[in-house]
Amino acid sequence: MRASIQAPVQPNLQRLDATSVMSFDDVSVKFKTLKSGEVAALGGLTLSVRSREILALVGPSGCGKSTALRLLSGLIKPTSGTVRVDSALGRRGFEDVALVFQRPTLLPWLTVLQNVLYPVRILGRRISAAHRERAMALLATVGLAEMATHMPDELSGGMQQRAAICRSLILDPKILLMDEPFGALDALTREELQLDLLRLHEATPKTILLVTHSISEAVLVADRVAVMTPRPGRLHDLVDVPIGRPRRPEVQADAAFVHCAQRIRTGIFGHDRKGRE
Repeated sequence: MRASIQAPVQPNLQRLDATSVMSFDDVSVKFKTLKSGEVAALGGLTLSVRSREILALVGPSGCGKSTALRLLSGLIKPTSGTVRVDSALGRRGFEDVALVFQRPTLLPWLTVLQNVLYPVRILGRRISAAHRERAMALLATVGLAEMATHMPDELSGGMQQRAAICRSLILDPKILLMDEPFGALDALTREELQLDLLRLHEATPKTILLVTHSISEAVLVADRVAVMTPRPGRLHDLVDVPIGRPRRPEVQADAAFVHCAQRIRTGIFGHDRKGRE
């Protein structure tokens, strides 16, 4: 059954969701550079991410999307405002927040299974049978169980990114931060991994914040899409995606999908550039 189009409702962009697990409250970030002096990356970002939802963050290049992820992971601190992660100020820790980068960064001297288990070793723990069982279950979910004993250079780029996502989930984190995780892949592999992500989220529900430059990817994967302004980034619009799960690529022909994509596109590019993504 096709989802019906819902009339767009402009959200209260200044109100934080009390049920969220992470949020930005009027957050600004400024960097000092040798060439340009002080550069404002974020300029008063206020945004909440709900428990176990997938929220996609989209916007023009340089609007501070990756900066937002770095704030949540604890890699940098805000110049002003408050970043909250799971009801605590700042970072909760390696086990609670996992980060997936655009490139898989697997260790070439370890097998796929050993790479997935590596975060356990980082914490100085003994790798138990339960850890191995979870690792194999994650690999099976993305179709890599038979590749567990292979080395990374024996895998395609898409397979390596699947293994990297499994690695990020091995400690069962509450929050998954994804910075353009499929951006370096070809179109067909990218679509396959989008569906893998949806299957993983269904099997092991997490709160996911996905940074992407693809409007179609954002609408296909996310429950809500946050649209940012040009730098210094702040929230321009918050779009609910009224499409049920599970989702398949065919949903992109749905009227509700097209409506959401058009609203996001207009928010990023303006009315004079509707056809560009």
